[in-house]
Amino acid sequence: VMEIAMTKPGVPVSLMDAIHDRRSVRDYAPQVLDHATIDALLDAAVLAPTAIHEEPWEFVILQDVNALKRISDRAKRFFVEEIHRAHLDRGGHRLDKFEQPDFNIFYNAGTLIVICARPVNPFVVADCWLAAENLMLAAYAMGLGTCVIGSALLGLNAPEIKVKLGIPADVSAIAPIIVGIPSGQPPATSRKKPQILAWK
Repeated sequence: VMEIAMTKPGVPVSLMDAIHDRRSVRDYAPQVLDHATIDALLDAAVLAPTAIHEEPWEFVILQDVNALKRISDRAKRFFVEEIHRAHLDRGGHRLDKFEQPDFNIFYNAGTLIVICARPVNPFVVADCWLAAENLMLAAYAMGLGTCVIGSALLGLNAPEIKVKLGIPADVSAIAPIIVGIPSGQPPATSRKKPQILAWK
């Protein structure tokens, strides 16, 4: 298997290792990523497959701790309201942490990368998520942690927040990903076996 990068200096990681060993990280050291590291992640993201070579992705990088906290507070409220509105709370215990004032949906990570796009064709969202996977695998190969924060989307797409972040009105936030230096090793998680509907 081709070696693509290092998780630690001198320790190579194969593509299959990155796919198997990457975990969603929900605890981060306080260091902020430098511009060169973020540029490398974005370079990996834009190499993703893209329908009709549209390359629809645009990026917002947020490293302002106070702004991240404000967006977290706003997004938590939107997320809880949406879950209740859609009757998805089924017992409510999953929402407990979102209702705690000190809970930060970005898990104190110092960097949020939001992949955005204009809805110009039916494949734009898929393109952005392919770019997100590239970014997350590249981050793992660089020894970094990532986590998709879907609960942030309603907040990030609120008109007033889009204005503050410089996101044009006709652009949508699609894939919010926190990135940083993991604080500890996240546990392994099991996955279901592939469910094959047909093999003819």
